Amino acid sequence: MLDLEIVENEITGTIIGCAIEVHRELGPGLLESVYESAIEIELLKQGLLVERQIRLPVVYKGEQLKQNFIIDLLVERCVVVELKSIDKVTNIHLKQLLTYLKLSGKHVGLLLNFNVAHMKDGIFRTVHQL
Repeated sequence: MLDLEIVENEITGTIIGCAIEVHRELGPGLLESVYESAIEIELLKQGLLVERQIRLPVVYKGEQLKQNFIIDLLVERCVVVELKSIDKVTNIHLKQLLTYLKLSGKHVGLLLNFNVAHMKDGIFRTVHQL
C-alpha cells in the first residue's frame, strides 16, 4: 500500500502543477469544460494517462439505475479529478468527490476549483479508505 500512496502522491502533485499552469494561463471564470480540455493537454504533456467523462453506474438494491455519475477526469486509472468553476466550494462538493471515490473503488481524489484568484486556494484533496 505504501508504494501506491507514493505513486498517488506523485500523480496528485503533477495534477496540481498542471492545474496551476492552466489557471496561470487562462485565469478564473471560464466554463468547467474549458478547464477540463486545458488540463487534459497539460497532463498528456506530462506523459500521464487521462480518461475524461467516465461513467459510474448507480446501483440501488441490486438494480442498476438509468442514471450515471460522471467523473470529470481519471488520471493514471487511480486519481479521480473533479473540476469546478464556482464561487465557493462547499461540503456537498467534497462529499460528491468522496462518493465518486467510493463508487469507483479509488483511494484518492482532487477537487479543483478554477474560479479563484490563486489556484492554491481552489485545491482540495480527499482520501477514501478502501
